[in-house]
Amino acid sequence: MASRLTRRRRAALALLMALGLTLTIGLAVLQPHPTAAATAAAEAPAPGGRGPAPADPASAGSFRLGTVRILGVPAITVASPALDADGDSGPEASERARVIEGNLNQLYEPRNPCTAGERVGEALLDRLSLKGTKAACDPNHLGLQGAPEALRVVLLRQPGGDRQLAALVPGRSSPFPLLTVTEQDAAFNGLPADALAEQWRGLLERRLRSARSVFGQEQINGRLQIALVTLAGLGLLMALVVALWRFSQRSLPRLQRRRAERSGRFDRLLLQLTHTASRLLAALVILLGVAMGAVLLLAWPGQIPAAIDVLLQPLVVLMKALVLLAVAMVVRGLVGLLLTQWASHLAVNADHRARRRQRYLSLLRVLGRLVNLACLLLFAIWTVLGIPVLRDLSSNAVLASGAVLGALALVFQGLLRDFVAGLVLLLDDRYAIGDVVEIGGRSGEVVDVGVLSTELRCADQRVVVVPNSHCEQVVNHTKLRSGAEVTVLLSRSLTDLAGAMALIAEELAAFGSDPRWAAKLLEPPRLLGIEAMTEHDLQVKALLITEAGQQGAARRELLGRLVQRLQGWP
Repeated sequence: MASRLTRRRRAALALLMALGLTLTIGLAVLQPHPTAAATAAAEAPAPGGRGPAPADPASAGSFRLGTVRILGVPAITVASPALDADGDSGPEASERARVIEGNLNQLYEPRNPCTAGERVGEALLDRLSLKGTKAACDPNHLGLQGAPEALRVVLLRQPGGDRQLAALVPGRSSPFPLLTVTEQDAAFNGLPADALAEQWRGLLERRLRSARSVFGQEQINGRLQIALVTLAGLGLLMALVVALWRFSQRSLPRLQRRRAERSGRFDRLLLQLTHTASRLLAALVILLGVAMGAVLLLAWPGQIPAAIDVLLQPLVVLMKALVLLAVAMVVRGLVGLLLTQWASHLAVNADHRARRRQRYLSLLRVLGRLVNLACLLLFAIWTVLGIPVLRDLSSNAVLASGAVLGALALVFQGLLRDFVAGLVLLLDDRYAIGDVVEIGGRSGEVVDVGVLSTELRCADQRVVVVPNSHCEQVVNHTKLRSGAEVTVLLSRSLTDLAGAMALIAEELAAFGSDPRWAAKLLEPPRLLGIEAMTEHDLQVKALLITEAGQQGAARRELLGRLVQRLQGWP
């Protein structure tokens, strides 16, 4: 046992050195990189200006930042002061970015301001009595749509000295305001306000023209055709991969039987290759499904970043799984190292040290399962938080999810009770793997101690699974030491009772001095005397104190010897 503990200690130290680098690299890969940002000031929302909310505002020194996106790709970043001494510095950068994004969307993405019912009602009214009236539910009711080359972004001087960027569209008499360049923008970017306004004007004009062309009907039709052809190709490839996967699954039982019959090296290698290919094909099916989802996103304008995120999601999830796998291995190595030190501690006596070695396997198994469970929960939480829709949930949604978790806790309170009881059993040392115990009237050897239940193997080899919450009263027959009572029946008509008792005591002394059994006895066998009397017999009992787990064999051996000695007496 000592050599095995030494090997585990060396293996744990090697594991820490090998996996520490893996953990560091994985965390470095997944660490988000900060993005550069620009800044801007308060905007007045244009009529009907709407747009998707930007990401959570960031901070850079004395500025708060908000990103403005066109077709989902960041274009500029606006800012507001992080510390407002006057209390009159305008809206937050995140609010500015939301308003500006809504203004920009009106120039390239037609949005209908009415519901389906309102559109039908307007069509009926226009047909019945309002002929020739400009439709309020027309997506181009603001007159902002048109050819990409017709769009111009100009710089306007406001009466107060502010620099405003606006869009000029043919057929619209007044410019459409987009944003105002403020002193905070100029201070953060390190440029004069006029130079920054001119830089943003050229950038927004190019990006808006490109966005208008992307939403053109010809480009949409072309993307849809390419997407359909690509989806058809991916579908055929997925069907082929699924067919190969099913073929490998059907081949595995046949290869396993062949290996069991012949057990050749080639058969074993072929079985391993087929098993590995089956796993790779299953992973390829998942990747093809993700690729098909990304192709569907690419078919719609402005979804390129989302499609790229979908394509990268399997890689990100894989990296998270590898990082947490490395963490689990490191923690399990640390747990094994600490348990090895605990089991081989020299400050305790020999009996308790042997007990610690017995508990070592139980503690190592249960704590390893707890580490795996914790890493699995962390992986699930980490993966869910990586989904943008769930990551940006409001506080009300978080509170609602907490209420759902509370309801689930009430539903599964039995499992929680078993889990807590398992931790108590683990720390309280009521039993360990290898002990012979009685729990709720069931007797057997403990073969496994889990976080929710305990498995007992009875003498008839049946396995009994006992929930940990039902292990309140436990009778442990093999903790530190064991004992057994040996009962001998003497006839009540026996005339020489004293001689029979002396013969039993003599046999007990001989059994205690037998070299084969003396090392297993912690105390010499004791004759307790007559314990009970029935109508025909006298019950004489003796007590054996043995090493843990040796009581059954010692009891059977002593009882056999007593039967042989008392036969024919007198």
